[in-house]
Amino acid sequence: MSKITVCGLVNLETTVPVGRFPIEYSPVDYKFFSVNTQPSGVGLNLALALTKLGSKVDLLSLCGDDIAAKVIKDYLKASNISSEYVQSLSKSTSQSVVLYDNEGKRKVYCDLTDMQENAYPSEFFENASKDSSICVLCNINFARHLIPLAKEGGKLIATDVHCLSDIYDEYNGDFISAADILFLSNENFVSREEEFVNSLKFVTNAKIIVVGMGSRGALLYLREKDKFSVFPAVYTRPVVNTVGAGDSLFASFLHFYSKTEDAEYSLKLATIFVS
Repeated sequence: MSKITVCGLVNLETTVPVGRFPIEYSPVDYKFFSVNTQPSGVGLNLALALTKLGSKVDLLSLCGDDIAAKVIKDYLKASNISSEYVQSLSKSTSQSVVLYDNEGKRKVYCDLTDMQENAYPSEFFENASKDSSICVLCNINFARHLIPLAKEGGKLIATDVHCLSDIYDEYNGDFISAADILFLSNENFVSREEEFVNSLKFVTNAKIIVVGMGSRGALLYLREKDKFSVFPAVYTRPVVNTVGAGDSLFASFLHFYSKTEDAEYSLKLATIFVS
């Protein structure tokens, strides 16, 4: 079985339902059995979904030496994910709060602590990725310097740049140009997905581009065929919370693609998994 290396954020996340946006002020709002705190972050979300699907995964990340880090490492152990490459090199562990409404809209408050100033140790990445088929480099600063190492190793690079609005986005530029498999959300260009990808394909060499479109499903672009395909969303049960849906789509696509190298088949199955 081929292995997938994931380098990305782990954090402690608290989710709170707010009914609707904008939020009306009140000093106290009782939310019985609906405020939840658990380990999350893009890196952890991807590793968890991949592990659930049966992929062999190494998770690379940074955290602090604090209670939040202990909670995360205990959770990883319970989820059969090794914390060997989760290094306590930050001043404190990242945390986030997510407010979400009844329509699936969300507002995320993310405290990255010093994650954007740190760099994940190259020697650990080289050791973890040497027998990997795919290197997932999330668009967090501590993974940026690993891009040339993955290229030199001849690895397939996959990344998700999330809510992109500018094809020349300075922060995401390195990840976009290096990606072989590129995922993003349509939140900043709804109803202009094909137009946006037709511009994006000139600043990346990615052979596969996938745009998550929420309730409308996902758009796939294959460079080799210069072809667009839409995969409608699949409804399997009522949607409670859309937080992490994009990570689930990305992870499940990679799981199936690593086995089949068939992008269309993989995205079809991924839309089922994400629902």
